[in-house]
Amino acid sequence: MLMLILNVVYVLLAIAMIALILMQRGAGAQAGSGFGAGASATVFGARGASNFLTKSTKWLAIAFFAISLFMAWYATHSAAQSQGPAQQDLGVMSQVPTAPATQPAGNGAVPAAPLQQPAAPASSVPAAPAPQPAPVQPQQPAQGK
Repeated sequence: MLMLILNVVYVLLAIAMIALILMQRGAGAQAGSGFGAGASATVFGARGASNFLTKSTKWLAIAFFAISLFMAWYATHSAAQSQGPAQQDLGVMSQVPTAPATQPAGNGAVPAAPLQQPAAPASSVPAAPAPQPAPVQPQQPAQGK
């Protein structure tokens, strides 16, 4: 339950940080004043938004990194407690089935399997009979007019 709440707060902090960073003026903000960028001075007071936005961004970033570190510590700590020291989570590799052990014959050498050529697939269609030549018609002499 704690991790669910922290994940929701984490995402909200990230969205708020993105919004605050995009609202701040950059180094070339004077060039954009003709397009309405100078209007923030009237909304946030005579000093403009830089003081409010930078302080807000700073505290949101501190909270964001603190939650990140806590969630990483909590995940590592809970994983270490749930598994014993002898067990290790191998992820997908722990699901690989192992081949059954066979006893070698005699001197310990495993006999090689004989090589076999794959058989040609049997066709269910019977072979077609050979084509018969067409009968020859006798030619009639051409009649002249």
